[in-house]
Amino acid sequence: MTAESNRRRDSRDKVKAYRQRMRARGLRPIQIWVPDTRTAAFRAAAHAQSLAVAESPQADEDQAFVDAISE
Repeated sequence: MTAESNRRRDSRDKVKAYRQRMRARGLRPIQIWVPDTRTAAFRAAAHAQSLAVAESPQADEDQAFVDAISE
């Protein structure tokens, strides 16, 4: 067996042990997909949405709400 295959086996064993410990604590792994905030499309959509909120007739009320729940 080569040193690299031993390292892979060691890593695999560590991951397996970690997952077993987490499951023993009542947890389970999940995978989620989220928007890529680094893309130009995301930036454009976020900017458009922030402008829409800022220009809405309820902008002051909306900001007051955000401020109130952010304390």
